[in-house]
Amino acid sequence: MNILLTGSEGFIGQHLFNFLKDNHTVICLDKNTGNDLLTCDLKYNVDLVIHLAGLSGVRDSLNRPTEYWEQNVIAGQRLFDYFKDTRILYASSSTAHEPWKNPYAMSKYSLEQIAPENSVGMRFTTVYGPNAREHMLIPRILRNDVPYINTNHSRDFIHVDDLVRAIDSLIKSNLKGITDIGSGKTNNLIELVDYFKIDCKRVVGNAFERLDNLADNTLLNTIGWSPKIDLYNYIKENRNDN
Repeated sequence: MNILLTGSEGFIGQHLFNFLKDNHTVICLDKNTGNDLLTCDLKYNVDLVIHLAGLSGVRDSLNRPTEYWEQNVIAGQRLFDYFKDTRILYASSSTAHEPWKNPYAMSKYSLEQIAPENSVGMRFTTVYGPNAREHMLIPRILRNDVPYINTNHSRDFIHVDDLVRAIDSLIKSNLKGITDIGSGKTNNLIELVDYFKIDCKRVVGNAFERLDNLADNTLLNTIGWSPKIDLYNYIKENRNDN
């Protein structure tokens, strides 16, 4: 299969490319390699588009709402228009369940509203694993470098390998619409840091963030996918103090 992969240089994109490259021809587009989806050439003959490109992060979106709209919605619209007759799997976010909370959530929700009928919106929860962004919670826990924790937040953490397998299951399926992709388990953040005896400041989370992003994997379960990697075991095996 000929696959166009946007956001190929990102955390998830690199893992997905390595998974797909042996069995598919993968064409990569990424802003970091000079391919801004707002302007780059899209003249490719492909069987499938996997659209991971875009800006992520709730807090950054509060200061850069226009840029988030341009990169997540306008760029997505351009891709959707060009490949309107091609099946598209695109990255959304669990934040899209509550789009009113912040510009990032609204940009992902808006992307879902303009997506073609023959597409799947993938609402990722909180992804972790090798080469994840250093400022994310799980890499910080591994380094014992957590500055603070939100006392009222719980998170569904999914390992990037499980996420990649979920995308592969979607490639092989005929599903359309929108699906969550997460572990299906919620983790109270206070319980998580206490379990690993991490000393950090404790604060109440802001109103612009979701209290819990627990995934409903019902659709993915119907095509035979389920997560395999346990968060606590992963942390135990990869902490710097091991």
